[in-house]
Amino acid sequence: MNVTRAPFGFINNQEVTLYTLTNNQGMIVSVLNYGCIITKIIVPDNKGSFENVVLGFDKLEDYIEHSPFFGAICGRVAGRIGKGEFDLNGKIYTLAKNDGENHLHGGIHGFDKVLWDAKVKDEELTVQFSRTSPDGEEGYPGNLEMKVTYQLTNENELIITYHGTSDEDTLVNVTNHSYFNLSGDLKDDVLHHELQLKSNAFIELGDDLIPTGQILDVDDTPFDFRKGRKILDGVNSSDHQNILVGNGYDHPFMLSHNNQQEIVLTEPMSGRKLIIETDEPSVVVYSGNMLQENTQVYGVQSRKHLGICLETQGPPDAIHHEQFPTMTLKKGEEYVRSTKYTFSTIE
Repeated sequence: MNVTRAPFGFINNQEVTLYTLTNNQGMIVSVLNYGCIITKIIVPDNKGSFENVVLGFDKLEDYIEHSPFFGAICGRVAGRIGKGEFDLNGKIYTLAKNDGENHLHGGIHGFDKVLWDAKVKDEELTVQFSRTSPDGEEGYPGNLEMKVTYQLTNENELIITYHGTSDEDTLVNVTNHSYFNLSGDLKDDVLHHELQLKSNAFIELGDDLIPTGQILDVDDTPFDFRKGRKILDGVNSSDHQNILVGNGYDHPFMLSHNNQQEIVLTEPMSGRKLIIETDEPSVVVYSGNMLQENTQVYGVQSRKHLGICLETQGPPDAIHHEQFPTMTLKKGEEYVRSTKYTFSTIE
């Protein structure tokens, strides 16, 4: 059980460091102080073979030039904000537009594209990243003091905790954007992964992929994961909601339970199982529909559906929809969120 450090390149003449956490079971989690990026998670299959189960790169340059947010922390606000602007306390704020006319995952230089300070607690298998997002960064108000903590336990749990405070009212809605593939070392795509969600409703998207504000019942739709279903169902679906996101899923699901095994992903061939438990109100399920074939991912050609994201967070664009849980952080209040990822196997 230990934490090691290794150089991973330079950006703006500053060294990027790779932190590797290893527990007593042999599970490994590697993270960068650039973007708080999870580069690898290595866990056993049901035969005891240890393999990587997330998408990433071996070189910093690939993260800078090609990464679709692989393993990164997205913020200040994850997901899209329609028209790249919002009204807060009667003042209009204009954000960086990096997704057509919309703002996506914190903007052009969001949390995923900056260096963070790191503090290691070896005895707790913990790395805590921290930084100050200055007032006006990407258009957001307030100086935001942000901390992201990764902890690996000997029960093969990865716990991510977020903590933030601001000296002005602002928006915060942070998530980790890891692409999971439980087949191990990307031997297959994720179409035959089975996902189970404790969710009775999902949020409808408009043709611009911005939430319409409508919360739809999952009954009798390809969005009903309550008893488990394969990702392939959404890819083959004729439902307009599946088609408009590139054939698959890229939707927020409202969670009916918290911290009660509400998100479960399994892969039949390897027997790997991932349980995600969170205090967040929703999870965005993204089935990698837009992954480009323009790069290699650990020696495997990138392609659609090579990974699946399970982004625990508040609903995207909530600032424009009063019926959604708020993403407003009041001056002096604390933003605290936590998500636990538990890896195991099934026979």
